[in-house]
Amino acid sequence: MKIYHAPNTRSVRIVWLFEELGLDYELEAFSLGDPKMRDPDYLKVHPMGRVPALKDGDQTLFESGAIVQYVLAKYGDGRLLPDQDSPEFATYLQWFHYAEGMLMPPVNTIVVETILLPEDRRNQVNLDRALKLLTRMLGAVEDGLAGRDYLAGEFSGADIMTGHACVVSARLGADISDKPNVTAYVERLKARPALQKAFAT
Repeated sequence: MKIYHAPNTRSVRIVWLFEELGLDYELEAFSLGDPKMRDPDYLKVHPMGRVPALKDGDQTLFESGAIVQYVLAKYGDGRLLPDQDSPEFATYLQWFHYAEGMLMPPVNTIVVETILLPEDRRNQVNLDRALKLLTRMLGAVEDGLAGRDYLAGEFSGADIMTGHACVVSARLGADISDKPNVTAYVERLKARPALQKAFAT
């Protein structure tokens, strides 16, 4: 399988997943904003010219959550995924989708307002609003982690999705000083060798 990847993007999730599962992969790496991501050949892989994308034989996927779900279903052998009869299964689904539904929208705004836009086009009001919203969204994660190390009991795909979003949030300056569960969770995830490998890739 081939992973299309750029550092400090959602494609870190996919490299992390493969490393956790011990799956072999080929990596095609870009730098963020690489003009090659707009080449017609790559637009056939990802129509928006972004990452991640995954090529598995004749099958191509280009949405990080779909890729994680696909790989776990097809190659996970039951790993990183609660059994459907488990009481943790609904919790797993909730936190798996919380990343893109709740955390990443304000993260996207913060990235735009602090990294992608030139200084003269940045909007402090948008940035402040996004940071406030992100802090609120992380409050639910704080509550969800009460009494547990990972979001659905054992480490799972939900942690690869929402855990990655929490790590990125902390890197972008989200205030988690009043969130001891999230703070410990971020450090716990950063200590995992598979995530360290993914961030270094």
